[in-house]
Amino acid sequence: MKNWNSKRVITIFVLLTSVIIIFSIAMGFKGFSNTPVMKSLADTVIINRPFKLPADVTFAGEKMPLDNFDTRESLERELLTNAYRHSSTILIIKRANRYLPVIEKILKENDIPDDFKYLVAAESEYSNMVSPAGATGFWQIMPETGKEEGMEINNEVDERYNIEKSTQFACDYFKKSYEKYGNWTLAAASYDGGRAAIDEQIAIQHQNNYYDLLLSDETARYIFRVVGYKLIITNPENFGFRIGKSDLYPELDYYEVKVDTAVTNFSDFAEQFGTNYKMLKLLNPWLRKPYLTAKQNKVYLIKIPEGGMRNSERSDLVN
Repeated sequence: MKNWNSKRVITIFVLLTSVIIIFSIAMGFKGFSNTPVMKSLADTVIINRPFKLPADVTFAGEKMPLDNFDTRESLERELLTNAYRHSSTILIIKRANRYLPVIEKILKENDIPDDFKYLVAAESEYSNMVSPAGATGFWQIMPETGKEEGMEINNEVDERYNIEKSTQFACDYFKKSYEKYGNWTLAAASYDGGRAAIDEQIAIQHQNNYYDLLLSDETARYIFRVVGYKLIITNPENFGFRIGKSDLYPELDYYEVKVDTAVTNFSDFAEQFGTNYKMLKLLNPWLRKPYLTAKQNKVYLIKIPEGGMRNSERSDLVN
């Protein structure tokens, strides 16, 4: 009987606590919100809600026509979808801090608008992803397309995994598309759908504005997904992400060595520079084998971590 009473008391206590919590959430934490316990709860409980869109939104300096209901709802869809992909979006925000400086520099050198750096979030979430179709790397380049543009892609070297070379590939594509369409929005959309598909729909629909074209579902969502990531990465707190500076992945410090001869064993090569095979491959994912065959008139730049091993702890990242 004693044990039964104890269990009943515990059950009643749990039920009462649950009712209090639910009631306080429903009331917007009024009344209870001033207590330390409820303040702590308010910080941890996730309340799903829509987000208020900014009055003006641009992509690459081109205004998004939010007065169109379909434009506004399309952007809202991508914001809701990605803001509530909590773990994935947190990783995107953290990785962006590490890789955006590299991408920004190359975009600037090529006179490509800075907003194009957010395409990588939509393409690969700032990672060397491989799609089921074989598109690879930060910029999701297909092997045939990469080879056509002069990238080295074989079983030893795959430059699609090289963030600098793949970003340059993307810049060259954007330039050609901008020359063709005369605006950056369609230039970006063509990277997803391909110029041939965009051209076909322009011819059918007699429209040359991205927001007025009926495109495939993937391409129709593409710019909105990119802009959604732009808004989230730029102001994560507006979308419920409390990520401190120390939570972000820091840039990795390295220097480069020129290699124009064969490397028979990258483990031995790494040891010569005071590092190891794992660190070498993490910084140079485009090296696909533990060796490298020499090629005539070909010079490779191999990244070596500063300090030899892991060097991601930085005092300037403390909140």
